[in-house]
Amino acid sequence: MKRNLTYLLFVVLISAASCSFTTKSFDNPDKDKVLLEIIKYVVERGHFDPKSTDDEYSKGVFNSFIEAIDGQKRYFLQSDIDDFKKYELEIDDQLKNNSLEFFNVSHERLLKRMEESKAIVEEVLVDPFDFSTQETINVDYENLPYATNKANLKERWRKLLMFSTLSSYHSKMKENSNSENPRSSAEIEKEAREATRKTIMESFGLMNDLQRRDWFSMYVNSLVEEFDPHTNYFAPEDKDRFDVSMSGKFEGIGARLQKRTDGIRIVEVISGGPVWKEKSLEVGDEIMKVAQEGEQPVDIAGMRLDDAVKLIKGPKGTKVFLTVKRVDGTNEVVSIVRDIVELEESYAKTALVSHKNHTFGVINLPKFYIDFKDYKERNAASDVALEIERLKAEGMDGLVLDLRDNGGGSLKTVVDMAGFFIKEGPVVQVKSAGQRKDVLSDTDKSILWDGPLVILVNELSASASEILAAAMQDYKRAIVIGSKQTYGKGTVQNVIDLNQFLQNSDLGDVGALKITTQKFYRINGGSTQLEGVKGDVVVPDRYSYINIGEKDQKNPLSWDRIEPASYEKWDGIMNYEETVKNSQERMANNDYLKLVDENARWVKKQQDNMVYPLNYEAFKRELEKDESMAKRFKKLSEYKTNLTFLSLPYEQKEVEKDEELKLRRDRWHEALSGDVYVEEAINVLTDLKEATVKQRVAAIKG
Repeated sequence: MKRNLTYLLFVVLISAASCSFTTKSFDNPDKDKVLLEIIKYVVERGHFDPKSTDDEYSKGVFNSFIEAIDGQKRYFLQSDIDDFKKYELEIDDQLKNNSLEFFNVSHERLLKRMEESKAIVEEVLVDPFDFSTQETINVDYENLPYATNKANLKERWRKLLMFSTLSSYHSKMKENSNSENPRSSAEIEKEAREATRKTIMESFGLMNDLQRRDWFSMYVNSLVEEFDPHTNYFAPEDKDRFDVSMSGKFEGIGARLQKRTDGIRIVEVISGGPVWKEKSLEVGDEIMKVAQEGEQPVDIAGMRLDDAVKLIKGPKGTKVFLTVKRVDGTNEVVSIVRDIVELEESYAKTALVSHKNHTFGVINLPKFYIDFKDYKERNAASDVALEIERLKAEGMDGLVLDLRDNGGGSLKTVVDMAGFFIKEGPVVQVKSAGQRKDVLSDTDKSILWDGPLVILVNELSASASEILAAAMQDYKRAIVIGSKQTYGKGTVQNVIDLNQFLQNSDLGDVGALKITTQKFYRINGGSTQLEGVKGDVVVPDRYSYINIGEKDQKNPLSWDRIEPASYEKWDGIMNYEETVKNSQERMANNDYLKLVDENARWVKKQQDNMVYPLNYEAFKRELEKDESMAKRFKKLSEYKTNLTFLSLPYEQKEVEKDEELKLRRDRWHEALSGDVYVEEAINVLTDLKEATVKQRVAAIKG
């Protein structure tokens, strides 16, 4: 892969040397037009699968940008969309001519409509809401038509504001019922309505603070994200933040966020961060409002991700309050104390467990980390190798490698790590645009661990973690336990500094482009793109039925197949098929997992519900029903196994001197002892170990 990337950058840089962009190339030295020219140049030459910039592309960009700036359809009228329609099939032509006509027209109209909507909001919030009416609100924004006129738009705003106020009204009514000095419902309604007014006006204030360049960055991302969901433009300020995040220094709540139409979704919980420590949020939760301590919450629907992040982040020790729509559809206000992520918790960690006179090891790997400046300094492969050696010293009979929630990382560490478990051979195939495939192989004939191996995955195991799981599955070296399939991200991205294409320019920093340049393939020839890795033993979890993978993103690259690599399957696992069959039967008859599956189906049903009552009594009944179901599934967190997990001896000595480390390890071990998936992994290792022992005994007797 390194050779391919070097070649790609060499081609781009050589080409740039002969036609570097300067402001002299244009009659009007406009920064936005220069930026578009550079991005076109880089995408056409560097993207793995650049699509034609034709009418179909134009239509996709048109829809994406309109959704990005008015996803909830609370600003534009249908007449505006009709006006814009003349550009729907012209954006590709405008792009070729460096024209910004569509952006300029839509941006100018948006600013006008936002001012009008602000006046509508002020007008609507003057009068009390009547929560006794039998009304509903539909929040299926994707299929909702645009307002046909200003009266229709005002009615849409009325319902949005009423819904927001109703939620606050309900919370205040609950508080009021326990108060020594209860207030009237009219007083509470007025207070809740005023809170809504303050929240929405602060949101308008943040939107008004956006400059033209902020909206233009959104437009540029609509242009590049049409190629695939991982090709993104970073404006200068965004690039700085990206660099910080890649360096591993995190301060805030410890979660990665993604923009959605109706809010901000949690897409990753960072190990060692406040959210991870407190178990306060999980992947799939949506943040709807943000409040600083002692202040009213701000509605972040429709807000740029960057601005929402600014509200959520803050100095260590300060508190932020998030109004969250849970994965199961329930709403909750969560308080989080901001902190710096403890990097040690993002590294590999190990536990010992005894079962049926056998000793097993569990290695949890949150990501495939690496020090890009010095590979030998610290990386996932060398850390895992050290932990395996320590486990072997304790008489380990089998190993569980936990890659659940592992979003990927360094490909080199994957290849090195795969080599711990096989004699030698290919690990992954990598293909760049217009080039022959590269086969990345383990060339070290030594084997660090040749005993029973189980790999745990789930829907959030992505990229590099999918490669390792796929390789071990193809070799039949490990039994993979997990979801119906992993995330399905089989592409590689590189970040290109766009400033290198400017010469003698006073335009300043133009940012960077993260661009998809390569694609991964299993050694059996199939891509991990979209399909991911399917577990040998499939177990349900709460993400089983919701849209959370690569296939659910916009414009993902397609799945395909290339020629398989040459490899020989591992012959060291005894009773492979029977072990898988026994595990599948245990899982199918597990009452706890049946409840997990029921919970997953309920979560999906909750997410699909797009219509909510605006009648207070009906709203309260719905909430009570949801809370009742949520309580029913609370017992899922009460599951306990008979397994006891311990730190390795070297870490036990460290734990005695470090109270914070002791708390973190106690918490992890407690979680492991209530983890049905780890329990089954231990059962599978036991089956594999005992089958191996029986075969060896039989061989001796023979």
